[in-house]
Amino acid sequence: MRRRRTPTAMDGSILDSLGQEIVGVMSPVSICMLLVVLLVSCLSPLPSSIDSPSSTPVTAATLVYLESPSDPPAKKLAGALLNAAVFVVLVAAVTFLLVILYYYNFTGFLKAYMRFSAFFVLASMGGSILFSLFRRFSISLDAPSAILLLLNFSVIGVLSVFSPAVPIVVRQSYMVALAIIVAAWFTKLPEWTTWTLLLALAAYDLAAVLCPRGPLRILVDLASSRDEELPALVYEARPTASNHSVSSSPFPAASVELQPQYPVNTDPNANPNSEPRPNSSSNDSSSGPNQADDSVVEIESFAEETFPLVSAATSISQLGSTHGDLISSAEQDDTFETSRGIRLGLGDFVFYSVLVGRAAMYDLMTVYACYLAIISGLGCTLILLSICRHALPALPISITLGVVFYFLTRLVMEPFVVGASTSLIMF
Repeated sequence: MRRRRTPTAMDGSILDSLGQEIVGVMSPVSICMLLVVLLVSCLSPLPSSIDSPSSTPVTAATLVYLESPSDPPAKKLAGALLNAAVFVVLVAAVTFLLVILYYYNFTGFLKAYMRFSAFFVLASMGGSILFSLFRRFSISLDAPSAILLLLNFSVIGVLSVFSPAVPIVVRQSYMVALAIIVAAWFTKLPEWTTWTLLLALAAYDLAAVLCPRGPLRILVDLASSRDEELPALVYEARPTASNHSVSSSPFPAASVELQPQYPVNTDPNANPNSEPRPNSSSNDSSSGPNQADDSVVEIESFAEETFPLVSAATSISQLGSTHGDLISSAEQDDTFETSRGIRLGLGDFVFYSVLVGRAAMYDLMTVYACYLAIISGLGCTLILLSICRHALPALPISITLGVVFYFLTRLVMEPFVVGASTSLIMF
């Protein structure tokens, strides 16, 4: 006869103790967006040349159409839609390629590719931004010193991101730096292409995560069935403790843009049909981290797209099952605890920052509106997570709210506020 486990405080909604975990993720997101806004403000060209073809880099997002300020709005919209469609198709193709490589256990190649991608972003793209800042503020530095500084920064960054021995603060700092560098490059895209691309990626994220045959759903389920760790660029709000340590967090791990974590019983002789045993935490171990990346940068640098938002209840889902199916054997074993908090994929950092960075090219009022919309959308996603208890994408709500609030502020709020201020009307 199976005896049900007595409900504890750990089984409650993640909203019961979400504050510290939310702050642990929203703080780096806010810092990333702030620094991107500052970079855009410092490095942006004159308003008349922002969208000129000479200042727009040729990337995977501008393969079909290169926007020009003299083009009519209809042509800009059609070209932006084509650019977004091509970019999403390329991202989907690379994601399916990632699934195939992981299915055939090319994990060594994937990890090497991720290290090369991180080094390329830090050394090439980051170096270009660094030298632009030197020119902007008239900082003199000889070439050997600049190259040595850049190489040290890049190599230490790769080691920090992929080595578990590095302090968590250093790893978190480099993850934010990677997101800032990539987001700063994306803000160079033309305006119509940027907004269309953000909405297209949000729609793709929704389909790729929630559709049963979506590439991200397949990839996450495959990693879950193997109980393995994917090569990933994922921001962790707090460090990972040992398998036998007890979590200091009052609720199990809820991860943003990442696949669930599964319990692993370390006792090979354990009977799966046995009744629960009190004080048996020494025989159990926390589930290993199954991490997945959320980074879609340029096609040639980051191949992975956004991964789903997974609730704490999903961390005890059945191996190889879909995210929403909870196993009854969880009622037979002791509560599995983990020291991981909320984790956010790097792609979310990037696209949130791209949105506010593009808004910063207009004025600060739109920046404030977009920032509040993004944070509100992330909070709404976490609330839905606690209700639905299955994998959810993190981009759609925040990006949609951000784009809507941008145009509402630009087209409605700003004319009203400016008109009232010039008329000396106080409200």
